[in-house]
Amino acid sequence: MIYPIVKFGDPVLDREADDVRDFDTPELRKFLDDMFDSMYAAKGVGLAAPQIGFSRKIAVIDVSNGENPAEKLVLINPKIIKTEGKQEGEEGCLSIPGFREQVRRPKRVTVRAQNVLGEDFEMTGEDLLARAFLHETDHLYGKLYISHISALKRDLMKRKIKKLQRAGDWT
Repeated sequence: MIYPIVKFGDPVLDREADDVRDFDTPELRKFLDDMFDSMYAAKGVGLAAPQIGFSRKIAVIDVSNGENPAEKLVLINPKIIKTEGKQEGEEGCLSIPGFREQVRRPKRVTVRAQNVLGEDFEMTGEDLLARAFLHETDHLYGKLYISHISALKRDLMKRKIKKLQRAGDWT
């Protein structure tokens, strides 16, 4: 099933998601498949469960855009445990379509998470993967990438979104 992407303004994006406690269930496996399908349909490289309306600490990432199945990652209950360096690059979000901004993030990031079986693992990513770890983990804690840009740019973006909402173009 392909879920619609929840857009900026929906309260599910502003709060910390619930921890996942049940692992290795048919329901969880189906939900993860649906998350990947929804992410690919929206042409994203990452998707957090709150972005499709589910307040659960689950994120899926595939920086290969579906080209390499071995690069599909599932992060359940993730926490960022180490960051190094700096990178600056354009970042967007499926929940804020049509907007992109330069965002400074760490260049190398280590995440600790659980897999579908509930097993703990750690993984380190650089560049785009590091950015995806941070971006998707932020979603699980009620944060959007716009919290990493200047207040002026953030306010301008919010005003444009409000204008789109009033015009009925933000659905």
